[in-house]
Amino acid sequence: MAAEMALVKPISKFSNTTPKFGTRRIGSYSKFSTIRMSTTTPTPPAASTSTKPSKKGKTAIKETLLTPRFYTTDFDEMEMLFNTEINKNLNQDEFVALLQEFKTDYNQTHFVRNKEFKEAADKIDGPLRQIFVEFLERSCTAEFSGFLLYKELGRRLKKTNPVVAEIFSLMSRDEARHAGFLNKGLSDFNLALDLGFLTKARKYTFFKPKFIFYATYLSEKIGYWRYITIYRHLKENPEYQCYPIFKYFENWCQDENRHGDFFSALMKAQPQFLNDWKAKLWARFFCLSVYVTMYLNDCQRTAFYEGIGLDTKEFDMHVIIETNRTTARIFPAVLDVENPEFKRKLDRMVEINEKLLAVGESDDIPVVKNLKRIPLVAALVSELLAAYLMPPIESGSVDLAEFEPQLVY
Repeated sequence: MAAEMALVKPISKFSNTTPKFGTRRIGSYSKFSTIRMSTTTPTPPAASTSTKPSKKGKTAIKETLLTPRFYTTDFDEMEMLFNTEINKNLNQDEFVALLQEFKTDYNQTHFVRNKEFKEAADKIDGPLRQIFVEFLERSCTAEFSGFLLYKELGRRLKKTNPVVAEIFSLMSRDEARHAGFLNKGLSDFNLALDLGFLTKARKYTFFKPKFIFYATYLSEKIGYWRYITIYRHLKENPEYQCYPIFKYFENWCQDENRHGDFFSALMKAQPQFLNDWKAKLWARFFCLSVYVTMYLNDCQRTAFYEGIGLDTKEFDMHVIIETNRTTARIFPAVLDVENPEFKRKLDRMVEINEKLLAVGESDDIPVVKNLKRIPLVAALVSELLAAYLMPPIESGSVDLAEFEPQLVY
């Protein structure tokens, strides 16, 4: 590592004064229904997720810019990147060691449900019930997105690099297991996500391979920090343990961390993605995109985090800071998220986004709505640009780094 980030004391305490989820509601939510994601193109940058009835008694969920997306990439380029005859930077010993780690499958018997799930779901009442359902929907969609991408990469790379291909296939196994567990959770609320429909009907976002590496590494690592933070908090504050899925987060986040370590190894095998000025710009761009998306999403769902005893903004900043520190081990540059001005900019983005949402929900005609959005969108872009242009932290380097898979606790 060429340079290390200066470490300051992390956020370690969260507010836990908010009442937890409500009590049982008798006679409600008895009809089982299937949820289908809508593929309607959203009006940017609204960020809410709403449901509405659709044909055949299904429920369609409005897709927005902040909805978890499905991704595809240039698979021919991927094959070239992992061709051992073309890329001499590939260290197969690293990948073989990682493959053995994935084959061990530490969580093979971890995701086993019990009667506590349904009993706990029946006690979650009122608006918080819908918020909790939305949490399960979004989480399931995100995990299923990873499953589809990893499965296809495993298939495409089988001849070019069997070791890397098998790791992708085993990661798709993990993601499918996570998605299935979350979808079973939805069944406790008498719902189910139609994953087959999503596979066929959902729009796919194209990312070049290097962008897949940046985005997916961040996604896995930020997932680790979200899960482990919630797990630790609820372990210390069991009165907020409203639903047993959180008890699985400690082992679950180990899967996320292993996936992130694998993508770290992939990027090390492609030094051109890490060692020039363009890499620094792209690394900061993806850090900003991931952090802002999470912050805006979560600030629309404060009732969920308050329901489990967390202060949403403190939780998010803790996750962002820890993810950024982890990311600095491999990315050539990261954002200075521990600068108080960064959080101030995030909070201003939240205020602007709330105004945008209010415009979208108003009774104005579309033309008027669009006119009202213009200055708000400009203000949001201005804040994003200002955050991006803050002096970055020069960080990880691939030059002399040695690969060491690590689980951070």
